[in-house]
Amino acid sequence: MTSSRSHADGLETAAGTAIAGAGASPDAERGGPSFGRGTATITTSSGEVVLRVEIARTDAQRQRGLMHRRSLAAKSGMVFVYGSPSSGGFWMKNTLIPLVIAFYDVRGRIVRILRMQPCEEDPCPIYSPNASYRGALEVNAGSFRRWDVRRGDRIAISPAPKGR
Repeated sequence: MTSSRSHADGLETAAGTAIAGAGASPDAERGGPSFGRGTATITTSSGEVVLRVEIARTDAQRQRGLMHRRSLAAKSGMVFVYGSPSSGGFWMKNTLIPLVIAFYDVRGRIVRILRMQPCEEDPCPIYSPNASYRGALEVNAGSFRRWDVRRGDRIAISPAPKGR
């Protein structure tokens, strides 16, 4: 799911789409915000899972998130990064694919995992972690279960080197 933040109500809105391979993101091609790129490494009791991710750091990027996308590649996702603790919920407005989201704290520890369903018309449900978090990682629904990702596991984000 993708997140967009409304400062008025603390809502992180969400929406889903596929990650492009190399080059510009689909949103940049449509005139939307261009996302950073990098990797997310999830450390579980079963080992590490490494994902290619788009990184949403600005309000505009978090608002757009994965909206209007029709698919999300396997072993990929979107990370929403916040400069200070956040507690708002996410929604799936204009998200076309089911997603699962892991909210993590400043140390990267997962504090909550929620499954989210696509929503194209209001009202859309709000998915709230009921906890403070510093970031969130969205992937295809079912992925965390397949990878044995659980609350308490750790997520580390590494931006791609400049020029990639």
